[in-house]
Amino acid sequence: MNIAVHNVCFSYNSHPILQDVSLTVQQGQVVSIVGPNGAGKSTLLKCMVRLLKPQAGIVHLDGEDIARKNSRKLAKALGYVPQNTNDVFSSTVLETVLMGRKPHVIWEVGDEDFRVVTQVMNFLGIAHLAERPLNQLSGGQKQKVFVARALAQQPAIFLFDEPTSNLDVRHQLEVFATIKQLAETEQRTVIVVVHDLNLAARFSDTLVMLKQGSIYAAGKPEQVLTEDNMREVYNISAAVIETKHGHYVIPIEPLGEPAG
Repeated sequence: MNIAVHNVCFSYNSHPILQDVSLTVQQGQVVSIVGPNGAGKSTLLKCMVRLLKPQAGIVHLDGEDIARKNSRKLAKALGYVPQNTNDVFSSTVLETVLMGRKPHVIWEVGDEDFRVVTQVMNFLGIAHLAERPLNQLSGGQKQKVFVARALAQQPAIFLFDEPTSNLDVRHQLEVFATIKQLAETEQRTVIVVVHDLNLAARFSDTLVMLKQGSIYAAGKPEQVLTEDNMREVYNISAAVIETKHGHYVIPIEPLGEPAG
């Protein structure tokens, strides 16, 4: 299953956020969307999951306009993990992850649903938290629970908005390794908004770099993460080095006014 964005424009209160954005993501790819704050990364992701309606343009899922898709079918196809998971209720971890099975449940939760949820929680190392209320967890633990809920949903396409924002280095690597595994072994499509350029470079097939609501560069990590692009998009000087683990960006210093 592939997802495609065609000439999408979106504005908040007449302030343009996305301007004529077009992007096609093929099945089994990991695509990271990068760019400075305010570039439109999260807005683009929300348009792709129908949380926001573009003022112009269209989003296609296997050639079908997502605006016309049945909500249950869309939920089976797209799994979304938002950036802000702090506003949570007193549901337990198990109850929260089980919510990911909602598109698959017809009458009541069954053995297969519990099997999937148990497998996902074991995989992410949160099974011991099953009975804990979500509002008693650390930020990093909550983030893992919401990732688990998306995995339990078993969609064809995952969309993550800063999935590692509250995690330490080890858990950041674990989450991105999970993302890569979903693409490589299960042929799932994964789209990630991420600030860490080095994580994006190491685990992504394609990078999409936004600047002021438009795509400035797209391609393989080594094509996008260049010293020129760092200067033009992030307004910093940076060294880009090649290692056996891929290309890495070393920020050096800011240049003039912050990039938009």
